[in-house]
Amino acid sequence: MQKELIDRTAAAAYLGTKPQTLAVWACTKRYPLPYVKIGRRVMYRLADLEAFIELNTHGDGVAE
Repeated sequence: MQKELIDRTAAAAYLGTKPQTLAVWACTKRYPLPYVKIGRRVMYRLADLEAFIELNTHGDGVAE
């Protein structure tokens, strides 16, 4: 089973934030967003990003 890895720039674009924000989150452990270090590169699993979005989704998504 292959787990798709994307770099920090792509992960930031996926989440609608900046790569520097993800770097700060990783250093401060502000959010429990797992990442993978490969040498000096920081990579994110697409499944972890999707899970992060689900954990941070509030409300039922129905407009009132």
